[in-house]
Amino acid sequence: MADLFDTAPQADPPSGTGARPLADRIRPARLSEVIGQAKVLGPDGPLGSMLASGSLSSLILWGPPGVGKTTIARLLADETDLAFVQISAIFTGVPDLRKVFDAARLRRSQGRATLLFVDEIHRFNKAQQDSFLPHMEDGTILLVGATTENPSFELNAAVMSRAQVVVLERLTLADLELLAQRAERELGRKLPLTAQARDTLLEMADGDGRAALNLIEQVAAWKVEGKVDPDALAKRLNKRAPKYDKSGEEHFNLISALHKSVRGSDPDAALYWLARMLEGGEDPRYLARRITRMAIEDIGLADPAAARHCLDAWALYERLGSPEGELALGQAVIYLALAPKSNAGYAAYKNARAEARRTGSLMPPAHILNAPTKMMKEQGYGAGYAYDHDAEDGFSGQNYFPDGLKRPVLYTPVERGFERELKRRLDWFVSQRLKRGG
Repeated sequence: MADLFDTAPQADPPSGTGARPLADRIRPARLSEVIGQAKVLGPDGPLGSMLASGSLSSLILWGPPGVGKTTIARLLADETDLAFVQISAIFTGVPDLRKVFDAARLRRSQGRATLLFVDEIHRFNKAQQDSFLPHMEDGTILLVGATTENPSFELNAAVMSRAQVVVLERLTLADLELLAQRAERELGRKLPLTAQARDTLLEMADGDGRAALNLIEQVAAWKVEGKVDPDALAKRLNKRAPKYDKSGEEHFNLISALHKSVRGSDPDAALYWLARMLEGGEDPRYLARRITRMAIEDIGLADPAAARHCLDAWALYERLGSPEGELALGQAVIYLALAPKSNAGYAAYKNARAEARRTGSLMPPAHILNAPTKMMKEQGYGAGYAYDHDAEDGFSGQNYFPDGLKRPVLYTPVERGFERELKRRLDWFVSQRLKRGG
């Protein structure tokens, strides 16, 4: 996967083959020149501390594309005088790994250690990841893996225990502006953009330094009179597709953000995360199902209409399809965000399941068992059952839990929405049950 400055330095190309890419030309020569990762490279950061102590351990660099993972690995090798070897998990098989390890072993016998940089390390299977372990332990290689996926999901525990995870952050607009200024110094001219168009260009990069430099290189090649405004910029450039992997961590990050925005009664944030997922290509049916779950989990009986509203929106999407049907999902999200919230029903269900697991062998009390046979009647089935409709207020107050089980309290309604009315009813039943000894 493309990364910030991830092409190895090369000699200038022969005449007629074109100039080196801008990203390669402004590649940092020292770690102090890397933009946007001061938290990990500074004196108090994990990498800064390691370099200061002269003790560099194996690392997993985790971060989005275009934040400098390859560059940092290369410069770490330079600053510690290690031989830098780069491979990609996409193109490297077991025979290739053996050759890499053999070469590192030979290099070590000659007195020089190897920093092995593995791009997309999460794409290696378990056996391939395990193959690194003996060479990490005996010092043949110092492993630096790069991944855009959560290492705790994708990497073996054995590899994780032998390497420190370093989290790299997406570049801010201020970071990208510094990158643009560095590019302009290399180009020897300013970009032909208005201030607003410059901001738009950097926003298009979406925190990816490599993408920003590619866009800058395109703009720098334009032959225009005056300065380009945002509208003209948008016509000339295709906006970078948003980062979204429907099967990866970003999928779970965004659905979590949507769910928590609904729970937090913020319709604007909820709509934003819904739109982010739709723009990224998420299946609207998946979103319809998750939205309905939110109604059950976080609103419940505080607004019994919420679940029905979600089911109607789901049905409307099925009838209308995209993009019109997605509006129904958006309206459902707004409704949920503004609905009164209660997880009392959800909590009661979980409490009941836990109680059932604990006391699952207890029989119901005999008085609420049917007695279709003479023998069952003789054994007391149904004896003493009070038919609630015969009571003056329609409530007998009998016990329906197993004999000998201390009555648990599973459902505790909140004082919000319709559940306030349910609480009033429940309190009356509880008081009457105590009076009648049920």
